[in-house]
Amino acid sequence: MRWVSGLTTERWVAVTGATGHAVQVRDTVDPVRRPRDRIVVANWADPALLHGERFDTVLADYLIGAVEGFAPYFQGEMFARLRALTGRRFYLVGLEPYVTHEPDSEAGRLAWEIGRYRDACLLLAGERPYREYPMDWVVVRMAQAGFRILDAQRFPIRYKARFVNSQIDMCAQRLAKLEDRSLAAALAAQGEAIRARALAYETREGGIRHGFDYVIAAD
Repeated sequence: MRWVSGLTTERWVAVTGATGHAVQVRDTVDPVRRPRDRIVVANWADPALLHGERFDTVLADYLIGAVEGFAPYFQGEMFARLRALTGRRFYLVGLEPYVTHEPDSEAGRLAWEIGRYRDACLLLAGERPYREYPMDWVVVRMAQAGFRILDAQRFPIRYKARFVNSQIDMCAQRLAKLEDRSLAAALAAQGEAIRARALAYETREGGIRHGFDYVIAAD
């Protein structure tokens, strides 16, 4: 949002389903936020959200994967909602799924292990993990919703120590809530073992190269 706030615009609206994230965004942009700029905490499954509004540019930044945490099974309907909001240009940023199958490379297996460990901890803590979707699936759904695809590109990912630590640390916060302390201790030990192997590989190879993000432009 700091980047968006630096653009020449008449106004912007940021939507998130997480109150904590809204607070982070507010604290980041408050020095430059104008009275007409809005931060909205809401659920995309609510038909009243942004009803009747339209924007020159709409940016869906890892939105489709995050929807699972707030409105499960609503992903297919998201594109019609976003199409109605788009006046000119639509950009979608996504992450190709990387926890669905075991990769062949060492780097891929490390990213896969981290992702599966994270999702397991979230589920045990009573939370819903995000569900990422392949770029090809997204392109088809966008076209069905009436978008005209202008360009779609993939960008290889190199995970660094910050990613590794953030994922394992996030799990530690969830494990602290588990009633079964033996299970929590075993999972915590597993997380630290994954962290050690991943950080050692990241240091040795200069990063964990696996998978890709993608960006789709449409109107």
